[in-house]
Amino acid sequence: MGQTKIRGHRNMARNFGLGSRDMSKAAQFALNDSVKQGAMGFKHASELAREFKDFSAFAHERGVKDMQYVSRDLVIQYGQQIGDRVSNDEIKEGTAQNKISAINSVMRIATGGQWKSVSPRHECQIDQRSAIRETPPTGLDRSQFERGIVTLTERGAAIAELAREFGLRTKESSLLNAHAALRVASERGVIVVSDGTKGGRPREVPLNPQNAERQLDVLGRAVQAQGSARAVMPPDKNWKEWRENGLRQTRETLQKNGIERLHDLRSAYACERYETLTGGHLAPCLGGSAPRELDRAARLQIAQELGHGRTDITNSYLGAHT
Repeated sequence: MGQTKIRGHRNMARNFGLGSRDMSKAAQFALNDSVKQGAMGFKHASELAREFKDFSAFAHERGVKDMQYVSRDLVIQYGQQIGDRVSNDEIKEGTAQNKISAINSVMRIATGGQWKSVSPRHECQIDQRSAIRETPPTGLDRSQFERGIVTLTERGAAIAELAREFGLRTKESSLLNAHAALRVASERGVIVVSDGTKGGRPREVPLNPQNAERQLDVLGRAVQAQGSARAVMPPDKNWKEWRENGLRQTRETLQKNGIERLHDLRSAYACERYETLTGGHLAPCLGGSAPRELDRAARLQIAQELGHGRTDITNSYLGAHT
């Protein structure tokens, strides 16, 4: 990523001359000045400083240690990682959007208003759970998906395939014991998802009769990627380390191949399941319109398979029934 200085209203000393060589502390000083000037309250400034400190750590890990080199691309990259946490039900979308808004606020102050804000929704792709899907999910086209898969690491490909063929969240895919999943799938025709689930609630995802062979092949490849480890993700990484590095690289590689986000693969799974469960009707986002009772029953089943307690959430995966 190229580093371009933002020429603000201050001199070109480190961090726009805000009084510290440490990016997080410089932000705190700028916010303190805003409080003294009556531009914001102390509590709000403290919240912004806390969120910007987290971003500063992210930036530092990527070699950016000066606010003058913070780019919109870097903030978007951070935002997409935060968006993954929303998709995994680790944080709420409002919390995630506030994190990006905090960075925008600090950077506007630091640059004297020259910062162009990053959109949490459109650029960082942070979920709107109330949004209704109106376009097909990227990754639904298998030829496109397979072109993307071959460019990934073995573990990255396993994570993406588990999301595409079983509708798993990235955290669920990462923490899955593929050896146990393949054994249960072969014996009972389902996989049991228990680690990384929302609220710690286990669930079963059945093999799709029309797709069972492919699903078993995916589990077999996940077993190979897992090796002797306890889960698909690398044994020398914890979830946070894997999420912020290996998964980030997986996401960025797929984006280069036209798959906007890993979460889209869950939507692709949902659309295929909808067609199966409704006897051949396409999902609404693909132009379909199943009879209302069929639609309702399919949504109930899909919501359970995706690990959601409400059927209305399926609007963001399938589109709304018309």
